[in-house]
Amino acid sequence: MNYVVKWGKERLTFPLPPPDTKLGTIRQVLADYTQLPPHSFKLVHAGAVMKDDNAPISSYGITEKSKIAIIGGGENSIPSTKAAPVRPTQESTITIIRNELDKVRKTLAPDVDDFLGTLGAAPTTSSSAPPPQTGAKPKLPSTPSKMGKQADLTLEHARLGELLLQSLLRLDAINAEGEWEEARKERKGAVKEVQSLLDRLDGAWKKRAKT
Repeated sequence: MNYVVKWGKERLTFPLPPPDTKLGTIRQVLADYTQLPPHSFKLVHAGAVMKDDNAPISSYGITEKSKIAIIGGGENSIPSTKAAPVRPTQESTITIIRNELDKVRKTLAPDVDDFLGTLGAAPTTSSSAPPPQTGAKPKLPSTPSKMGKQADLTLEHARLGELLLQSLLRLDAINAEGEWEEARKERKGAVKEVQSLLDRLDGAWKKRAKT
């Protein structure tokens, strides 16, 4: 279960904590993620500003898929890579890992599946191919179109491979500190899943090249 946070033009997804969690906990998670000072911004839900950080999130009606907006934050209220660094917590680190993996699952994984399906559907010269129907006019190969298709596949393979590598680099750059066992476990699982996608992509591409 997750809740959604609108920050500038970004829409972020975070794991929903238990109903008795204090609003201040969510504020700290968002401060760690956005690198904004915790009390420099307001949290708005259902059109109202949530003011009491000691109140449980259930008192504000925050449930699965609730939408919270970050308002204010001074000069750093808009997402920027120039925001002042804030020491992250294990909880915020896990959230960053899960957000990265979620983006891969929603955007790259479907594209990889489509690409692999295209490779599987590509015609081959195997003797197991069905014979042409009687009386059917044989279709002559079109070299230009084949070359064009090959170029498209090559570009798509390069694009997907590059994006998956970038995701792996981002995960590798996440610092799961000494005793953050849960964060290290999350990162290891995310790296394994993204690497598996990359292996499938490259493995199918190499197999096609051999055939």
